[in-house]
Amino acid sequence: MTSASSVEKSATNGIRTALGVGGVLSVILGILILAWPGKTAMVVTAIIAIYAIAAGLVYAGLGIFAASKGGWSRLGHIVLGVLFIAAGVIAFANLGATTVWLAAFLGILVGIMWIIEGVVALSTLGLAVSKTWSVIFAIISILAGITLLFSPLWGALVLWWLLGISAVVLGLIQIVRAFTFGKK
Repeated sequence: MTSASSVEKSATNGIRTALGVGGVLSVILGILILAWPGKTAMVVTAIIAIYAIAAGLVYAGLGIFAASKGGWSRLGHIVLGVLFIAAGVIAFANLGATTVWLAAFLGILVGIMWIIEGVVALSTLGLAVSKTWSVIFAIISILAGITLLFSPLWGALVLWWLLGISAVVLGLIQIVRAFTFGKK
């Protein structure tokens, strides 16, 4: 076996392994979201809280130990660090409430984005090849956005389920790709 074919085989095996592992992790995440949507959302919230505390420690450390920075910069980093740490601790202390708040926030955010996306689609109607499809897209986008604004928790739950279904389907496809990648 030549070294070039050995390198190619090794690269192919590495890609196949990455595809397979990624697919399995995606399927697991999707199943967790679908089987235990609330608990999985709480885990995601806890991960965000951990990130906030870690980021806060980094910012506070920058403010305390960065002697080359000016006084206001150091103070700003320390204050930012304290705020991040406080947010993380509060999130952990009220994990259920924080999860609901994040879901509502994301529902509202996606609703606003869909409304804006629909308005932008209408504003570019003159450039559209198919004006009919652009108008249909804009109307659906605006109506979906308004629906999310009036029921952000319900909308966030539907989006969460769609994420779970997508993760399972795409993960399974990724696993199939892992088995078929590099075969001729």
